Amino acid sequence: MLNLKHCNQVALSAFAICLLAGYAVAHFTGSPIPLFIGAFLGVYFLAAIKVISQWEKVVVLRFGRYRALRGPGLILIIPIVDTLSRYVDQRVRVTTVSAESTLTRDTVPVSVDAIIFWLVWNAEKSILEVENFTDAITLSSQTALRESIGRHHLAQMITERETMGHELQKILDEKTTPWGITVQSVEIRDVRIPQSLENAMSQQAQAERERQARIILGDAEVQVSQKFAEASRVYNDNPGALHLRGMNMLYEAMRDKGSMVIVPSSAIDSMGLGGTLATAAIAKLQSPPQ
Repeated sequence: MLNLKHCNQVALSAFAICLLAGYAVAHFTGSPIPLFIGAFLGVYFLAAIKVISQWEKVVVLRFGRYRALRGPGLILIIPIVDTLSRYVDQRVRVTTVSAESTLTRDTVPVSVDAIIFWLVWNAEKSILEVENFTDAITLSSQTALRESIGRHHLAQMITERETMGHELQKILDEKTTPWGITVQSVEIRDVRIPQSLENAMSQQAQAERERQARIILGDAEVQVSQKFAEASRVYNDNPGALHLRGMNMLYEAMRDKGSMVIVPSSAIDSMGLGGTLATAAIAKLQSPPQ
């Protein structure tokens, strides 16, 4: 049976040449028989000449039995006697699979999208042993994806996508190798969870960050208190250092213009700052105005 889908330029050229040659001979001889012969040969070559692309393979069946695997290039078949199977593309193919609302191991409903990269390495097996290997790959990938989701926790699926992809690739490759098909890699493209659960996880993460911030602030307060306790022990053992620290604090407060410092009289008596403050005031009065 003539399949116009796979008619090629070589077959069309042979058909045209045979038809024109028959017409020319019929014109010179005045008999229509050469034209009929040319048309018959043209139709024969149109059905017999097939061109297989570089990346394709095809099985030739003679009276329904396997004859040979052909391609790529130019092949000749016997029309009616020989038939061709579907053309098999041996390039790397990409199949997108998804699993909607599948429960993880910790009973969380998720929707996962994955990409399967696969190719046909044995066209003879894929044609003769599988009715439709494209559908078989898609359905097997969906089943394996759902099974893998059920074996993993949600946190693993989010953080260990590459590991999950390698696991799926191994499972699918073991299943498809007898079909003459190999799965090169599986990539988990997206993991989606319900919006309510996503909001709850966001609130949990925010609460965890606030808890960590409070812990850090508490640790800082403990460290400051420890330093103050250490400083108090140093000042207790050395009163002079405490007086010098008090004088330095007063000096820093009085250094800015227009500042006022109120010091209790007890602090002045205990630290001996009366003379110091008087000296500083006299020096300020004697300094020339600016």
